[in-house]
This record gives sequence, structure tokens and C-alpha cells, in this order.
Amino acid sequence: MPYRYPESHVLYRNLARTYPLIVKAEGCWLHDDEGRSYLDGCGGAFVASLGHGVGDIIAALAEQARSVGYVSGVAFTNQAAETLAAELADLALGDLRYFFFLSSGSDAIEAALKLARQYWVESGFPKKHVAVALTPAYHGNTLLALSLGAREHYRTYFQPWLVDVPRVPAPSPYRCACRGEDQDCSRCSGRSLEEVLHRIGPEHVAAFIGEPVGGSSTGAAVPRPDYWRTVREICDRHHVLWIADEVLVGSGRTGTWSALEPYGGREGGGAVPDFQVLGKGISGGYAPLAAVAAPQRIVDVLARSGSVLHAQTFIHAPMICAAGIAAIRYLRRHDLLARCREMGSRLHEKLAPLREASCVGDVRGRGLLAGIEFVADRESRAPFPRAKRFAERFAAAAERAGLMVWPNVGHVDGTNGDLVMLAPPFVITEGEIDQIVERLQVAIESMR
Repeated sequence: MPYRYPESHVLYRNLARTYPLIVKAEGCWLHDDEGRSYLDGCGGAFVASLGHGVGDIIAALAEQARSVGYVSGVAFTNQAAETLAAELADLALGDLRYFFFLSSGSDAIEAALKLARQYWVESGFPKKHVAVALTPAYHGNTLLALSLGAREHYRTYFQPWLVDVPRVPAPSPYRCACRGEDQDCSRCSGRSLEEVLHRIGPEHVAAFIGEPVGGSSTGAAVPRPDYWRTVREICDRHHVLWIADEVLVGSGRTGTWSALEPYGGREGGGAVPDFQVLGKGISGGYAPLAAVAAPQRIVDVLARSGSVLHAQTFIHAPMICAAGIAAIRYLRRHDLLARCREMGSRLHEKLAPLREASCVGDVRGRGLLAGIEFVADRESRAPFPRAKRFAERFAAAAERAGLMVWPNVGHVDGTNGDLVMLAPPFVITEGEIDQIVERLQVAIESMR
């Protein structure tokens, strides 16, 4: 049968697409029921970081199901949740040593924001309620998370239900007027945050949220080395909580467990947020797991009311936590952070020649995360008109060539702008990286 609407009873995300039926997945490859194979160049949705079909993780899930499949996190704890929290504390950035487990990145973002608001109310500052976000940005599809995002094509229908969010230009050297070369540039240095806080009045601001390395909204844009240290200093000075959204870019994707590690620790002017949100690759895609990490200095304040004012059916659920334990142990046992750095370096080296293509404006990223931005004119950086649907057509061309990439649009002005993302599993080989580049070149040729 064709796997499409209305023939199938599945309510698909894309109601105009015919979906291949994947029947087997192993390593970096997906195989459908008609014998076609696809190189998973984006880990599905930036999720399958450890590769498909890892027996150790599958066995750990089966073992957990045999002992305790589900208990309510409101009434009980369980060994999987306790163990996962302890293992994450061992990997923690700075003082982020307490973990709240949920089943989606959007929900974890929502929880972090609610905890930030609870913190200020418990601290005696109930006027602090505003959340500030970057633009462009994406933080999920629940209504508060959607409010924070700056993808207007996602927000248009739901605008009456969204809250107003003040925005700071996201660090994106390729898209900045200074191209990242002006040391005094407020956008590239992070000082534009302070300009926004002064305009609002920091006494009203509860939190600032941003991805430490750009996700799909900016195509893996990497900020300047001083950017997040400047943000940390501004947030401290104005008593604003900083939430680091590492749902996409954390859990090793950029070559370190946290994408913020290259910016140093809290001591000596380093960059450690007040809340860190993890998801996607934290379980390698073997269960829908996300987490909010917080320090004791914040949890002690939340404890004044005796509880965390956020709940969800699957908080601390044994099955999702067991997947997280198995994924972290597999990552450490096989030294996949080092492999991610090594293969990431090779990926970016091999992608570099794509910059010569007339439709490619920039190639950027860190670790096994890369963005390729397309432009109509390389000199002016003018984007293709949205009507051309360049990113979507490119992703379809790559799929025909047997490569899955992740398209994104609208990053230039909210409407125009085309890019695709790569985020292959950490187990990718150099030969498979060569195949990614070859298939990208086939897709580029087909766009002429």
C-alpha cells in the first residue's frame, strides 16, 4: 500500500508526501521495504547519535522492561532515574548536578522556563516574568516554546495563543553585517543582550534562552569564543537566569558532552548556564528522553514551596531513563566523543570544496554538526526567493541520491533563507563521509 494520506490511517506530519516504509536500520543506514537504502546524514531529526541497531542499548531496554516498565515519578523513584542522574552529574558542566527527566525537548524547554519563573517568585521577585530569546531561533512546538521561536511559518496560525517575546539577534557571522570581523559588534560579541535588557527593564526579565551553537535555525552557526562568557556576565549583572538549550547541540554532538565546554567553567569568567536542557541524542534515539539540569543554588530556592511546579506523565520514567544510561555508557565505553571530534574534523574538511558551488554561500559547524547555506548571489549573500523552495527541493534531490539531510528555511528575514543540516551518527566512517559529500554534489548538480 502507499504510505500517504488518505490511504493510510496514520495522520502524517506532511499530508502531501508519500513516505518510504523503513524496515531495518543499522549503523548509519536506513533500508526500506522496496530495497532502497538511505545514508542517514542527519540522524533522523538530530537524534540517532550512536547509530542504529546498537545491541547493548536494545538489551538494556529489554532488561528494564522485565523489571519495572513504568511507575509514576510523582509517587515513586526508580533505580534507572537515580542511576541516570548520577551518571549525568559525573559529566555535568559546572554546578549543574540535579536532573529532571521528561519525554520531549519541547516539554523540557517548557519546564525550564516554568522553573525559572518559580525561582523568581520564590525569591520574592514576582515582577520578573519576561523571557528573552534569540532570533532566528527554535525551541520546540508547545505553546510557550513556540512563543520563544522565531520561525514565523510555524507561528502564524497560533499567534493569538502565543506570548510576546523580546528578541536578540542570534550570533551568525555569515549573516552579520560585519561578517564576524568587528570586535565591537554588539551582535557578534553578545552585548546586544544588554541593549534589550535595558529597553525592557531587567527587573521584569526572568530568563534568557539560546542554543550555545546554532541549531537548524541558524545552520550550525558558531559564536565567537567570548560570546557566551559575555552573556554570562550580563545575566549575572542584571539578575537574569540563563537557559542553555542543548536539545540539538548537546550530548556530544559538537565534540564535547556540552557544547559550552570550549567556553570554560564558571570560575575565571567561564560560561555555565543556570539551566541546561538536554534531549534528542541523550538517549541516542532509543527512547524519547529529555532532561533539565539545574544547580543546587537554584533547587534550594525551589524547595521553599516543597515541589517543582511542573509535571508530566512520564517524568523520571524507568524505560526512558534506562535508555539514557545505556546510551551514555556506550558513548563512554567506545570513546565516541573523541570519535565525534575526529570524524567531525574530517567531515568539515571534506565539505569545504562545496563552497565553490555557485549556490553555496557558506559551510559551517562544529563536530558532527554542519550547516550548508544556499544563496542566489554569493557576493551579496542574497537568498533565493521563498517561492523557489530551494531547501525543500534540495532535500528531495538528496533523498533521491540516497542521502537524508535536514532542510530549514526563513533564517534570513523570517521568510527567506535556505539551508540544510548534517548530523550523522558518531560511528560514521570516513568512507561514509565521502559518500555524504558525493551525494551532496549529485544533489547540487541536479539544482542547476
